[in-house]
Amino acid sequence: MAHPRTLGALREEVAAGRFPRSDSVKDEIRRNLIAALRSGRPLFPGIVGYDDTVVPQVVNALLSRHNFILLGLRGQAKTRLLRSLTSLLDPEIPVVAGCELHDDPLRPLCADCRRRVAEEGGDLAIDWLPREARYVEKLATPDVTIADLIGDVDPIKAARAGRELGDELTMHYGLLPRANRGIFAVNELPDLASKVQVGLFNILQEGDVQIKGYPVRLALDVLLVFSANPEDYTARGKIITPLKDRIGSEIRTHYPRTRHEAMAITAQEAWTDRDAGLPVSVPTFVREVVEQLAFHARGDQHVDRRSGVSQRLPITTLENVVSNAERRALLHGEAEIVPRVGDIYAALPAVTGKIELEYEGELKGAETVARELVRQAIATVFDGVALTIDTQAIVDWFNGGGELSLSDTTSADALLELAAEVPGLLDAAEAIGVAPSATSAARAAAVDFLLEGLCALKRISRSEEGRMSGSGGRRPVAAGASFDSLADFDDDDLPPKGRKKYYN
Repeated sequence: MAHPRTLGALREEVAAGRFPRSDSVKDEIRRNLIAALRSGRPLFPGIVGYDDTVVPQVVNALLSRHNFILLGLRGQAKTRLLRSLTSLLDPEIPVVAGCELHDDPLRPLCADCRRRVAEEGGDLAIDWLPREARYVEKLATPDVTIADLIGDVDPIKAARAGRELGDELTMHYGLLPRANRGIFAVNELPDLASKVQVGLFNILQEGDVQIKGYPVRLALDVLLVFSANPEDYTARGKIITPLKDRIGSEIRTHYPRTRHEAMAITAQEAWTDRDAGLPVSVPTFVREVVEQLAFHARGDQHVDRRSGVSQRLPITTLENVVSNAERRALLHGEAEIVPRVGDIYAALPAVTGKIELEYEGELKGAETVARELVRQAIATVFDGVALTIDTQAIVDWFNGGGELSLSDTTSADALLELAAEVPGLLDAAEAIGVAPSATSAARAAAVDFLLEGLCALKRISRSEEGRMSGSGGRRPVAAGASFDSLADFDDDDLPPKGRKKYYN
């Protein structure tokens, strides 16, 4: 059915019961939320890990018709959750055509719309506003003013219309009045100056605002939602106590609580489907190590826990890991892009910028801390599978003088050729679920995981250049050999096993 396009047609539809009168925005959201709960449909698609914690609290706030604030560290999907509230609005609502406040034609608020209704009557033009246009968002910064949020005198408008400055029709509306009949979100609330926060008192408590210089109270219809980071309370500003008192609900967000939830978020957000014409297959153990890296970073003593470690860390890290695998595949003309655990070391630039370090961490250096976090993550994930795999023959080979030198560009075929020299290595790769019929890239990724896992558990050693050898890097020499000094030590005196190196 076509929407009515004039006030007269709308009145007829309402009188006939074919179109309901508009609810307030909080009642509208409450009505649609109740319908969603009864139908059992997902409330906030794309929000992972909050089903039993944050979402129920948001639902309670909306059912209570509360304005609310999401309080949590960076990278906890606060803004995404606020933006998803638009799904609880009606698809479209009628508004007076050309009105800055999106006035309800049946209950006009601003002076200009009241004048137009009186002059035009049933011929007043009506537009239909979609739900997406009913969400207004402002990133709080210290330079935001009352005029930006609420409004101010507009002398240019007064001069053009030949009106007195005190005339209501000369008001300039800020962002909050322009969000009338919708949702107004303020991100990073503590960054607002205290005097600007005071300007929100009336709208939160009495539901109206007053623009400077006008004896007019605008009874706005708006849901106010906020986000804030607890770190900001002392670092850059604070939410003043009277404002906190007027916000209906304070809801705490959190990071993913399980590796499974974190992997689901990263899989949803990371760009891993590339356009190079090659299929991308990311092994599960690579995804697990990337997520475990973030978990370790959030608990590491060298990382500032007050700042938090955003979920953007595993997302950007995985993208870099896939890019390194893509580079390797293109260099060697391989038919498939399969990331390896060792590629995570090549993705350190995506890690170091996401962690704030404590004093001791600064002394060690961001890259050193990041490498240690990667090693810990590999050890944690590998330890979960090592119990079912016999790796003693592999360790004995390295302790007996074996050595492999690999780089992040070593091709899959070259890596497998090296692995064939290590007793039990290919069999161990099969034991973690990679069949002999799998592609060479997939088998190479499994071999790399085994080697990196043994290094992380310190059963064999790994240099930053990628040289893998016996634990501690010490290898036995021929019987009866003796060295008077380090200068007498020559690599040629070592057993020939494992000297072959590939830097393809």
